[in-house]
Amino acid sequence: MTLTMDQTILFSILTGLFALLIWGRWRYDLVAFSALMVSIIAGVVPVEQAFSGFGHPATVIIALVLIVSRGLTNSGVIELIASKTVDASRALWAHIGIMAGVSAVLSAVMNNVAALALLMPVDLKAAAKSARSPALTLMPLSFASILGGLVTLIGTPPNIIIAAYREKTMGEPFGMFDFTPVGAACALIGILFVTLIGWRLIPKARTEIDAGADLQALGDYISELKVMEDSTAIGQRVGELTEESEKHNVQILGLIRNGQRLPGVARRYLLQADDLLVIEASPEGIESFAAALKLGYVEHIKGHEILEGQNLEMAEVVIPPGARAEDRTVSSLQLLRLQGVSLMGISRQGRRFREKLSSARILAGDVLLLLGSNDSLAIAAQRLGSLPLAERGLQLIQRKFAGWATLAFAVAILLASLGLIYLPVALGLVVIIYVGSGIVPIRDLYRSIEWSVIVLLGTLIPIGQALETSGGTTLIAGQLVALSDGYAPWVALTLLMIITMTLSDVMNNTATAVIAAPIAVDVATRLGANPDPFLMAVAVAASCAFLTPIGHKNNTLIMGPGGYHFGDYWRMGLPLEILVILVAIPMILLVWPL
Repeated sequence: MTLTMDQTILFSILTGLFALLIWGRWRYDLVAFSALMVSIIAGVVPVEQAFSGFGHPATVIIALVLIVSRGLTNSGVIELIASKTVDASRALWAHIGIMAGVSAVLSAVMNNVAALALLMPVDLKAAAKSARSPALTLMPLSFASILGGLVTLIGTPPNIIIAAYREKTMGEPFGMFDFTPVGAACALIGILFVTLIGWRLIPKARTEIDAGADLQALGDYISELKVMEDSTAIGQRVGELTEESEKHNVQILGLIRNGQRLPGVARRYLLQADDLLVIEASPEGIESFAAALKLGYVEHIKGHEILEGQNLEMAEVVIPPGARAEDRTVSSLQLLRLQGVSLMGISRQGRRFREKLSSARILAGDVLLLLGSNDSLAIAAQRLGSLPLAERGLQLIQRKFAGWATLAFAVAILLASLGLIYLPVALGLVVIIYVGSGIVPIRDLYRSIEWSVIVLLGTLIPIGQALETSGGTTLIAGQLVALSDGYAPWVALTLLMIITMTLSDVMNNTATAVIAAPIAVDVATRLGANPDPFLMAVAVAASCAFLTPIGHKNNTLIMGPGGYHFGDYWRMGLPLEILVILVAIPMILLVWPL
């Protein structure tokens, strides 16, 4: 196999791209944009096509779907559905089944990250009422929301990408419900699995709680408390605070003096004014321990005049992938100066970090403990791009528009499905209605769009087109066909699905779909088969990322609140992926014959 110069350059760029996406050190949109710039400079992507991806129908549809999702949320439609179906008194399996079903249905018609974000606080509230760990239910909920996206064209970005690629290569895109037979079968079997079997595979250590104690589902926070001038701790050794710390379920991790972390846990050091005690505790433990020893919150003290006299509340929020706060230090956010909110602590799946709280870098999946007034907490949560872990009413619900919002969306989908209106135009009209009626305020219009995904897709589409034009996808397809040589075409179909699913487990599903779509068509062409089943296999496989917390944003989102570790996902995810393949291949062959 001899590679041309263009193919060599493109494969090198893609190898670097995949490696950086899997590493995850830098944001995927920045990595993809850098790859595009290198491709242009290297001459493998023509300058006139450099930014064609941003005007691609798939990119436009995804942006519009995100705005429509915000509208359905703001109008109270989702809240109404959740309130009518969720009951904390049900048996665990029944609760999981109903929540998974609702999640899947919502994900079929809106962004699945948004669907999970809306249902997660409901699930956490039900877990607290039932005195059980949310680790038992959050992973099934996340997986169900991913499965629900398989059912319709707008349910998940890979479906939109595959439909657009089919239009490019075959003259006609997949319709709104062309994905439904295969997607619904996979979703149904998957939901039955997570309801009856899957949750039992979650590690026991994540699900055990002391029924007589407060629910420790979220894990404790790392926080810093300042020794005040009038603190009763002054003159005591750190080790002498053991009795008081045990009383409040607080673990002292160390001492910071003059900006320097003292060795070990500094048990022998005498406490002085302005020292910082580094502790690990629940929100209640932090508050009671600080009150008992007259300690202060670091940011609270710095901005005492801002917080003094207010009716303060604590709020727990989770940082989703791509949030404004992700990969930024606590100090750089300037929450106290800009929003009058103090960050009291960070919970990171039970892992500790040694740097000062102000220097800590916030990661996706972290849970932040904030202190401030109700209004300031709402503003701060929005600025951080975070999601509340409790139903706190952080946004104004326009419940009177629920009926109109649902009707406008349903009519648009119907007209688009009948081919009377081009789908992007139909969704655009819904956006105009939502903005015009105030369901989506103008100030939130662009905030509703997940720009990192838009940049990722807009930059990868030209690279994917260059790979196809250079013959690179044909080479990959040839290797895949060679692996299945001598076997029936469905073997190649299965191999394609396994490879695509494996890629999606370690990198963004949008990127996976962009790269795998042309390979699917080339494989079908070499086999003299219908491209549709191969495209459908890529659509299903690209969305089914269940092995890791980095394969899909929903998996990252539940990591902190559920207290999951990186290696927990495959226990439920691997059998689920195998089950999806076993269901999808026969259904694809039945609905889309080779």
